[in-house]
Amino acid sequence: MADKPVDKLTEAEAAAELGRLAEEIARHDKLYYAKDAPELTDAEYDKLRKRNAAIEARFPTLVRADSPSERVGAAPAEKFGKVRHAVAMLSLENAFDADDAHAFVARVQRFLNLGGPPVITAEPKIDGLSASLRYENGVFVQGATRGDGREGEDVTANLRTIADIPHAIKGAPAVLEVRGEVYMEKAAFAKMNAGLEKEGKQAYVNPRNSAAGALRQLDAKITATRPLRFFAHGWGELSEPLAATQYDSVKRLEALGFPLAGITRAKNADELLAIYEGILKGREKLAYEIDGVVYKVDDLALQQRLGFVSRSPRWAIAHKFAAEQQTTTLDGIDIQVGRTGALTPVGRLAPVLVGGVTVTNVTLHNADYIRGVGADGAPIRGGKDLRIGDTVVVQRAGDVIPQIVDVLLEKRAKGARKYQFPETCPVCGSHVARELEPGEEGVIARCTGGLNCPAQAVERLIHFVARRAMDIEGLGSKQIEEFYELGWVKEPADIFRLSDHRDELTTREGYGEKSVTNLLASIDARREPEFARFLFGLGIRDIGETTAGVIARRFESWKAFEDAMKAAVKARPGEAYEALERVPGVGGGARAALIASASELKAPSGDLFAEGEAPKLKGVSAKAWAGLVAAFGSLPEAIAAIKAAAKQAPGEDYLELARIDGVGPVAADHLVDFFAEPHNTDALKRLLKDVRVQDQPRAATSSKVAGLTIVFTGTLEKMTRDEAKARAIALGAKVSGSVSAKTSLVVAGPGAGSKLAEAEKHGVKVIDEDAWIALSA
Repeated sequence: MADKPVDKLTEAEAAAELGRLAEEIARHDKLYYAKDAPELTDAEYDKLRKRNAAIEARFPTLVRADSPSERVGAAPAEKFGKVRHAVAMLSLENAFDADDAHAFVARVQRFLNLGGPPVITAEPKIDGLSASLRYENGVFVQGATRGDGREGEDVTANLRTIADIPHAIKGAPAVLEVRGEVYMEKAAFAKMNAGLEKEGKQAYVNPRNSAAGALRQLDAKITATRPLRFFAHGWGELSEPLAATQYDSVKRLEALGFPLAGITRAKNADELLAIYEGILKGREKLAYEIDGVVYKVDDLALQQRLGFVSRSPRWAIAHKFAAEQQTTTLDGIDIQVGRTGALTPVGRLAPVLVGGVTVTNVTLHNADYIRGVGADGAPIRGGKDLRIGDTVVVQRAGDVIPQIVDVLLEKRAKGARKYQFPETCPVCGSHVARELEPGEEGVIARCTGGLNCPAQAVERLIHFVARRAMDIEGLGSKQIEEFYELGWVKEPADIFRLSDHRDELTTREGYGEKSVTNLLASIDARREPEFARFLFGLGIRDIGETTAGVIARRFESWKAFEDAMKAAVKARPGEAYEALERVPGVGGGARAALIASASELKAPSGDLFAEGEAPKLKGVSAKAWAGLVAAFGSLPEAIAAIKAAAKQAPGEDYLELARIDGVGPVAADHLVDFFAEPHNTDALKRLLKDVRVQDQPRAATSSKVAGLTIVFTGTLEKMTRDEAKARAIALGAKVSGSVSAKTSLVVAGPGAGSKLAEAEKHGVKVIDEDAWIALSA
């Protein structure tokens, strides 16, 4: 479904796809912003967001409370105190070529109704970690990371160790928040890595990751040993303006003692691009890493008029550099098996330096990717397949993720064999099945071994104990892998019986009496998990955090949910019905018409269909009949298949599950598949002997907002937007991400933007944050 055109999606499919996208984008936000370990290129990430936006535009009533369009980045880690940004630290939209830059300037000019292009500043985009420095009466009082844009981590003590950041300044406004980037120079990074390797410690991948790791040290003394630097590029809260323009304001910061990476002004897009080319040419000579050029409208009054969209300012954009490319050899292809059994091929490369990082591995995604076919069926790499021994061109897209972009066929060895994707799992030997989606063939290869496959079992256990699931402190991937190899933890229930191995555990390297006591205490503290966390932790395909929350609120108790699953398993569709679902050209409406009329269908005498006369049935086109005949061989066989499908059609208990808003047929299928498998239900029974799942608190039905559909927009100052949404849901309201005629109320803070216009258009009541607090009290 991920590749199905938006205009072809049904409402149920759109809801399921929005749920998947919300979870996937949130995961990648966390990987990038919180873990500094991105898996996607900028273009791939933008593609996910654009698909989400396109679906929301076509189905505005399906916009979710956790929509990525309402969120920036990832939530702050729990090891530091939280800091609420007085002015949000929003991200920038990206430009990838000259056309994008011209479009930005034209868009600004058109929005402001100007007679010509406005003056725009240009400055190098530092590849570092965003930070905000708060000064009160000239004294540095607090420093924070960007976090999710609304809340960050309090890293004041660590920022004080950076020599570029003054502890006190003169001549500044009474309140001044300086925004900028913490980074590490290339030479200092190389020297530090050499020292780590000499000590036998793991080196950092790149300067940005190193800077991020240093800034997040709990002990500021460790941060002080790292060669961190700081560049200022903007500001947050101010008690008085610094100047009337971006350029003069940043120069004022420089005069106050904050270093700049440089800033220039341009009168039009051509001048901007000339500046871009100049910075690009000088990139390698810089002492630090940059990954593009940032453009900002210079006049602050015009910035104010332009305002913001949901996650970025209209008055700024980041023009990213194209990825650096190098040539190397594909030495081998290994297969990794994930939590859900997906087989992912990984290319092993002869080590090559790309963009300052040594690349040895590259994800090859799936069998089609290796063959030179993209997810949409179109050729990639010019349709060239990948073979072991090939000379390949590698780039780090977005200067982060390695990928193979070309194969040099002229250097391919004679007799090089096409790669054969495994038919059996390399870990457990089980059969590998290619996914089949309704109406089309999928591209995901999966091991059918389930929990009998050690690779899947380990990955599911790691997922079960993760922070977003059961959140068992002290149990990470390393510990799970170790305990699995020892035979102590083979399934989730074993985690809660780890105390049986206490004596053995205390004698193992790295474990002492105190650490074992703490670990077992952490496990005991999770014996009464929240419904949604527990369900998410089971690792069922397509049941992410959001969907798990929907299910928890729908069923309220685990027993009610299990009873519903047992009923749904009995009512699940049979193979004959699923075969009918897979027929190209037969959509949901045609399938329903066929099932409803199955008992009356008869094959015509003679071969009338061959003469172009299909059986007459309302809702079933000639094209659908042609698809049926092609799928089953003949018209009589097609009718026999329809009759068989009617006998195996899904029952009401299954359909009721699929109809739950926020669940849908895809997630329902995977839920039912999970509970239909005896291995899973037996393991669950054993787990529930040691765990008592808490009931989901029932949403209020008598509050003033119960039953209302509420949209939150702009910056809220007394609570985070997530807190406001959670409060609304707890009071029985439904939270939406977009304004429509069905919206009951809009709660607007500063920077609300277009949603206010939409509210006015639909006659929807708008209130501010204070009124919301009073209403929800």
